[in-house]
Amino acid sequence: MLMMTSQPAGTIPAGSLPPAQPFGPAEAVSPEKFDSADMRCWLNRGRSVEHATELARIWRTYPDLPPGASLEDRMARCGERLAEMKPLNDAISARTEAERQARNFAFTESHIVDGTISDNEVAILRGRDEHGYDWDIAVAYASGWTAADAGCEHRFFVDGSKRKAEKRAAYDRGFADGGGDQSDLFDAARRSNLVALRRDNQRPIASAQPIARPAPSSWPKPSDHARPTRWSRRLLIVSDATIEEVTPGLMRVTGLHLTGEVRARAGTEAMTIVTIDRHAGFVVSDCPVKTSVPIAAARADEIIADPRHGDALRAILAGVEIDDVLIAVQGDYLRIVDAFAGALPLCANMERTQNSLLQQRAHLRCWLDRGYGGAGNIGAGHIRWGKAIKGLTGKLSEFTARYVGPAPRRGHLIRIEAEGGEPAHGYATSAGEPLVPEIIVSNKTNIRREMAAALRTFGGATRLMDGRG
Repeated sequence: MLMMTSQPAGTIPAGSLPPAQPFGPAEAVSPEKFDSADMRCWLNRGRSVEHATELARIWRTYPDLPPGASLEDRMARCGERLAEMKPLNDAISARTEAERQARNFAFTESHIVDGTISDNEVAILRGRDEHGYDWDIAVAYASGWTAADAGCEHRFFVDGSKRKAEKRAAYDRGFADGGGDQSDLFDAARRSNLVALRRDNQRPIASAQPIARPAPSSWPKPSDHARPTRWSRRLLIVSDATIEEVTPGLMRVTGLHLTGEVRARAGTEAMTIVTIDRHAGFVVSDCPVKTSVPIAAARADEIIADPRHGDALRAILAGVEIDDVLIAVQGDYLRIVDAFAGALPLCANMERTQNSLLQQRAHLRCWLDRGYGGAGNIGAGHIRWGKAIKGLTGKLSEFTARYVGPAPRRGHLIRIEAEGGEPAHGYATSAGEPLVPEIIVSNKTNIRREMAAALRTFGGATRLMDGRG
């Protein structure tokens, strides 16, 4: 049967090819018109000159019989043509397989040059060079060698190939070359112990980043799923730079100016704010100095190499109980935090701002919205926002905050509803102060923030403490 796969040049039996005829671009045939006896049609379909010439010769020698010929004669003609094509198809298949294996071995050898070759790839090349295996058999050999070297048991995987016996023999040889002994009952246990004691499997004793502590660069972005935390138990790490110009026209934030964001919320003076200063390292500051010059990578490396900065961070956080941490730095500042992550406290909420400037500001606001002074109760959980026909809505627990529209006199009206759509009357704070379900907001841009604050307040309220009984 004729193979229509893309061809590489194959080996044709000697004397079976007529001399190739030269042709030019003007002689190319139309793709819609296919004449199997014309070599140019096969050339247009990706065959080489040798293969195209041979295919055209076969079709000229064994053309299709006219439709009036008997079925037996036409079937016999197809069989003769297929028999004549078999050496050509075999040559194409052999050449394709040889090129596949050559590409695989060349790709594996390229890893030697760039220094990224793995032990398994080294075993593949060893099977080829020492035992003369082709690619598939060399892979089976490497699987056995890797299993023995890693301290695993002898487990040959049957992939359903016709060369199962050859692969099994190669796997057994690789397993033996890797130090395995199938006749030893305790072979796997012995090798697993040796693997555990091998020097290349042991981690450095002095590690700058403890394995059990996640790096701050891998922390998630802030969300409102976490429980609210007192300001006195919150830690915010910022930098002394605000904007870094990575490429012309593209700005990336490395720090955030916090005067307007943080101090707009009551009780934030109890929060711990640590600033990464390019000169002094970690310092305690209310708000970082606003500057447009980012830290240099060389200076960041100097700070990372000096262990005194880690000691300074530990001294700042000594005796402070932290339940919530936010890292609001990017770039080289984030590398510094990663290097001294061992000085940071392990707590339930560990997050960092990410992505663009707009998203980082949104992450900061989301994190700040979870803080409270600790004087009362506050509702926790994720607020589900939605667009209703008449305006914005937000839901938390059994409460729904709904934007009603303009207030009767001035501002905008927000209504807090309980289950059933009725106004949430009869609720009070833990101090016994009654809560009003209708709230007037003067600035429409603050509606979402005020709705979230009202939902948190009602989420931590109770009916039992209502002063009206």
